[in-house]
Amino acid sequence: MTTVVREVREQFNPARPTQCIGTVELLTLNETKAVVTAAHNAFEGWKNTSSIARGEVLRLTADLLEKNIDKVAEIASCEMGKTKSEMLGEVKRGASILRYFAQEGMRAVGEVLPSANESKILYTMRVPLGVVAAITPWNFPVAIPLWKIAPALVYGNTVVWKPSIEAALTGKLIGELFQRAGLPENVLHVVQGRGSKVGQVLLEAPEVKAITFTGSNNVGQSILDTAGSTNKKIQLELGGKNAAIILADANIKQAAKLTIEGAMKQTGQRCTATSRVYIEEAIYEEVLQRLTEEAKKIEVGVTMGPVSSKGQYDSILAAIEKAQLDGAELIFGGGPTQGMKEGYYIDPTIFSNVTHDMAIAREEIFGPVLAVIKVKDYEEAIRLSNDSDFGLSASIYTTNIPKAFDFINRSEVGLVQVNDETGGAEPQAPFGGMKNSSTGAREQGQAAKEFFTTFKTITIGTKVE
Repeated sequence: MTTVVREVREQFNPARPTQCIGTVELLTLNETKAVVTAAHNAFEGWKNTSSIARGEVLRLTADLLEKNIDKVAEIASCEMGKTKSEMLGEVKRGASILRYFAQEGMRAVGEVLPSANESKILYTMRVPLGVVAAITPWNFPVAIPLWKIAPALVYGNTVVWKPSIEAALTGKLIGELFQRAGLPENVLHVVQGRGSKVGQVLLEAPEVKAITFTGSNNVGQSILDTAGSTNKKIQLELGGKNAAIILADANIKQAAKLTIEGAMKQTGQRCTATSRVYIEEAIYEEVLQRLTEEAKKIEVGVTMGPVSSKGQYDSILAAIEKAQLDGAELIFGGGPTQGMKEGYYIDPTIFSNVTHDMAIAREEIFGPVLAVIKVKDYEEAIRLSNDSDFGLSASIYTTNIPKAFDFINRSEVGLVQVNDETGGAEPQAPFGGMKNSSTGAREQGQAAKEFFTTFKTITIGTKVE
């Protein structure tokens, strides 16, 4: 009998980098291929299971997630650095996602259409694809996987899920909750490993019919290069460089507060985080002062956690250094948090006198860094806001209704916010961006079925000669 030798990876706490919080075994390439085959073999049975019964498994998983909310939040917080309170909110959001898609099992799966021939019945039905590979990031280790897995399962697909290696323990726990809820064997597999190895197997396996991925643009491009020429459906949610616009007629206090929240929540490690803000020159100095005041209220280590890893830490500090070399003026933060004995903590950071051509105004940083840019008026603000390779989210702060609706119409993003920060998405609403921020069908809401199902059209002749 051959003994499988697996690599064992230790998981460390970014708040205490010497603290090992657990270990995870990484699958071999052959084991990953076997998992895909098992999911393929389980598809027929799961596809033919009542959609109502499939939804009931999601409902029971939501119940278990809520019962284990403290345990899940604690593990995820220790694994990737998000504060415990932020993780508790994310776990609740995960339960809401499961409950929303549980109800999808009771919704219509097609429609009856009129036929030109009176002796024929014409109708459509949505059918599952087969094995879906879900590849998810570390920054939302509960919510993002669930808004992929839940619709995939309720619509009748089987799933092979590769969580980020930085959130492996959280992924293992989520997988166990699905099993405890009664999900049949091999319908959902959690595969642990590096994207360059395990992920590559998922991209190349012929049994995999669809790939849904959230992560960096570089990895997204490699997925397109590898799987784009196959017949697989591909859904990519990638980066963002999300802009906020603050006009002179805005509620300045509210705008400053929400802009800082948008930039600094989850330590800025959100694809929808506010990364640049355009302020009309008439109120520029006042808003800048209020932004600084709001940033001072953040308690690093209490209300804002560490960044997720040493790699993130080094990358963010390098971006801050480059901004200074490019001529941006550092007005708050700008380095490692003083007084912290250990951990990858970085102060909330604000730069002023930023020009639109600087890297800090154009490149995703994925950390607690905000670029502040002065503009003459609304027209300049929206022009610069749209002048980006990304198109995920944008917000405007104004009391001028015509300008608010003009912004809604002209903003080149998938998520538009008026008098609110750039982040946030509810389970019933489509999520996704434009330009280099997304590829393929939207996630969440009724839009999810566009990716996880395909149409079958049926014609029945009713006339017997």
